[in-house]
Amino acid sequence: MTSLLRKAFDRASQLPQNLQDQIAQGLLEEIEGELKWDETLAGSEDFLEKLANKALQEFEAGKTVQKGFDEL
Repeated sequence: MTSLLRKAFDRASQLPQNLQDQIAQGLLEEIEGELKWDETLAGSEDFLEKLANKALQEFEAGKTVQKGFDEL
């Protein structure tokens, strides 16, 4: 465990039990989300590579249009 995480747990342990439980629940949900995201990305590597290659081919063929976020 890192020193920063240990410090956060030490500080959280000083809070009332209901707030500790809320923090713990949020942390567990965040960890589960990260694990799912890692799993999803690991399982889609070939698919993402195919999409990237297709996008590059379309760009090189002049089939793409540059837009800003406000134009999407």
